Amino acid sequence: MEASPLPEIHPVTTRHQWMTDDQLVLAGEQVDVGNAPSVLFSHGFGQTRQSWSGAQIALAQEGIGSIAWDMRGHGESARNPESLHYQAEQFADDVHLLARQFKQKPLLVGASMGGLTGMMVQARHDVFSALVLVDVTPRWETAGVARIMAFMNAFPYGFDSYEHAADVIASYLPQRRERKSSKQLQFLLREHQGRLIWHWDRRMLSEFVEHSEHLQDDIREAARQIKVPTLLISGGKSDIVSEHTVADFLELVPHAQHHHLPDATHMVAGDDNDAFNDTLLKFKRTLSQQPHAVTGVSP
Repeated sequence: MEASPLPEIHPVTTRHQWMTDDQLVLAGEQVDVGNAPSVLFSHGFGQTRQSWSGAQIALAQEGIGSIAWDMRGHGESARNPESLHYQAEQFADDVHLLARQFKQKPLLVGASMGGLTGMMVQARHDVFSALVLVDVTPRWETAGVARIMAFMNAFPYGFDSYEHAADVIASYLPQRRERKSSKQLQFLLREHQGRLIWHWDRRMLSEFVEHSEHLQDDIREAARQIKVPTLLISGGKSDIVSEHTVADFLELVPHAQHHHLPDATHMVAGDDNDAFNDTLLKFKRTLSQQPHAVTGVSP
């Protein structure tokens, strides 16, 4: 007897907003596929929710819905007012807020800062069914962070044009085969006084990132408390995560799996999206957790 064809999946993407405890509006998108989303994507510092677009499409094709969002100070989410300095606790509280939009515990996929805050939230509140940490460990290589900071500080007055920005990004990310188009750059830049500036709030550099070294011990302690299934995906060309930091993490979380993508830098999902998506999907299939409903999402 011939097998019945699989039902065709028609993903629907809906934009949403969420209000934080300190009255900031966070922006995001939910991809629905006929059942409730079960994955929360949390991007890294300086990125936007669009960094997960390829992964969300890959999950949707497997019948898995998801939510991706812009962290405070990034993308379309609100910036802190001048009277409120950026602090780690705010970012962690926002992750907790997004996790609570699911009726049952979602899988968190967190890159860099999204993974660090995810570990903190999981240790405190146990809100995730599993964790996928993308090129992030509780200890990081300071030289790699310094390189990123140098790039982010290099153009305080922005760019003359999208072409100028594309040149700068191509020089910084020579491993990327495709050059950023103007359409793609619209998510990364915004107009300000006749210039194009990064979408993120520059205050975060001096108020938060430059003073984040002290968080490593706290995050290591949080990692020790993680009991849910955990996958670390690292880039073979990363200068943030190294063999040493991976070994330290696996000692803290001995049940964690580790998958190495040799051709990727710290920007794993963007550098080798197909390999990243395949790794994520294989891990998702191994989880006993089924897709869950999500509530409290405001249009």
